Amino acid sequence: MALHTDLTIGQYFEREVTAHPDRDFVVYPDRDLRWSYAEFDHRVDQLAKGLLAIGIERGDHVGIWARNVPDWLTFMFATAKIGAVLVTVNPVYKAHELAYVIKQSDMKALAIIDAFRDVDYVQIVRELVPEASTQQRGHLDSAEFPRLKSLIYMGPEKHRGFYAMPELLVLGENMPDAPLRELTASLHADDVVNMQYTSGTTGFPKGVMLTSRNILNNGFFIGERQRLGPDDRMCLPVPLFHCFGCVLGVLATLTHGGALVMVESFDPVMVLAAVQKERCTALYGVPTMFIAELAHPMFDLFDLTSLRTGIMAGSPCPIETMRQVIDRMHASEITIAYGLTEASPVFTQTSVDDDLVRKCETVGTRHPEVEVRVVDPETGEDCAPGVPGELLCRGYNIMKGYYNMPEATAKAIDADGWLHSGDLGTVDEHGYYRITGRIKDMIIRGGENIYPREIEEFLYTMPGVEDAQVVGVPDAKYGEVVGAFIRRSAGSDITEGDVQEFARARMARYKAPKYVFFVDTYPMTASGKIQKYKLREMAAESLGLAEVKVFASEAPGAGGDGVDSDVTDNDCAVRQ
Repeated sequence: MALHTDLTIGQYFEREVTAHPDRDFVVYPDRDLRWSYAEFDHRVDQLAKGLLAIGIERGDHVGIWARNVPDWLTFMFATAKIGAVLVTVNPVYKAHELAYVIKQSDMKALAIIDAFRDVDYVQIVRELVPEASTQQRGHLDSAEFPRLKSLIYMGPEKHRGFYAMPELLVLGENMPDAPLRELTASLHADDVVNMQYTSGTTGFPKGVMLTSRNILNNGFFIGERQRLGPDDRMCLPVPLFHCFGCVLGVLATLTHGGALVMVESFDPVMVLAAVQKERCTALYGVPTMFIAELAHPMFDLFDLTSLRTGIMAGSPCPIETMRQVIDRMHASEITIAYGLTEASPVFTQTSVDDDLVRKCETVGTRHPEVEVRVVDPETGEDCAPGVPGELLCRGYNIMKGYYNMPEATAKAIDADGWLHSGDLGTVDEHGYYRITGRIKDMIIRGGENIYPREIEEFLYTMPGVEDAQVVGVPDAKYGEVVGAFIRRSAGSDITEGDVQEFARARMARYKAPKYVFFVDTYPMTASGKIQKYKLREMAAESLGLAEVKVFASEAPGAGGDGVDSDVTDNDCAVRQ
């Protein structure tokens, strides 16, 4: 199979509009908003011309800081049509993080909403860019951010120093179509179209430069594994700022002519209602989202029989959760995807035909048109089937690099073009990959390598355990020991001793949790990824322990680090 397309996102979208203008493309069922392909294209063109009118040009960086509001998608396609680079900003960022991204990305314009959770976006931008209150719109002269020239408010309200969304649409409506048509047609698939910031646990975030060739083709192959088609309706409650939303969701749907059924912020009832109301055939989420939907007391009130497929990714899927998704949610063809932002992001995925065990215990086989290797992190030699090593990927999907970070790019992508994932995994004789952990997340207890996922999967089998996350806890004698953060099932009263006894009776003693912490929730990123480094910090603080640094290369028989842990995006919703 060759690559699906050499078109840009804007060019491809226009082709789909011509093919089926009246088909639903974007639906927000909670507010009865429905745009056909043609209606959405008209709004996109208005915004694209409006951006040109305020001085946004090909190659300029346009930031978007918002939850999944409808015009997030309008900005995604409008910037693609004019050749601007959409810089997606994590909605839970605060002032310090936003300031870093504006500056590091050389952002020329920033589009925002009012607020998200406890973050007041307007107030933060006012504090960071006080000049906006006194200077002409579109001609900012900021001492702190010299490249930033325009601020956009993605709503009807007027804020001093901001363009309002209706103003941009009116500006676009009054501009001729021909210049936009010519510009869109002149763009190339290898132009950078999207920049996402990895959030790594160390170092500064890095802007991953992705092209239309990268993410449009990746979206196609992701959809192929789900057998998506024009009759499919995708319920998308995962964030658009992340690849899970904008590639696995939006572009997989676009390349198969389907419809997007959007949920602005995850809420289990809103998701269940959207699936029922719009007869969705596909549903995305991280395991914790599916667990929340299944556990909701109103679950049985909703008709989910329309569901067929979807993607569960972001962390290991407990077999019992997968079984319930298939049996109770009717998603018999659900798939598992694995990858990282730097790989656009997916490079292995299960298929609709895979059995329950492969859907839970593997991350599928490699995608078409990419190469995947499992190598010894110290020697670089390929590992035999079943032997753990670092996963590497090479192909059309690898990022252009980190923006203005050539040294970091060289660490992530070697001289032969292989992207080093920083993840440990195996491949079997049938080409199915398993993820055993992160190189730096691996627990090393007195020279013994311990893979957290193995213990987590084991703990899921214990009655009374709803969810389990395992991390390394500092220890003066062994360097690290096993700590387990447990969410009890409803009505369960299991104790720390119960968990330890259950584990010690059934697995090697050094793998059994020395410490057990019971929690109601886990620290999460906006993309739904559990932040294990915060669990380690919580454990150390709770026990009054100092951090003990143990590196893989120091442990007898262990592989080396291979690559810095911040090379890859620990928040990537498709990272296993």
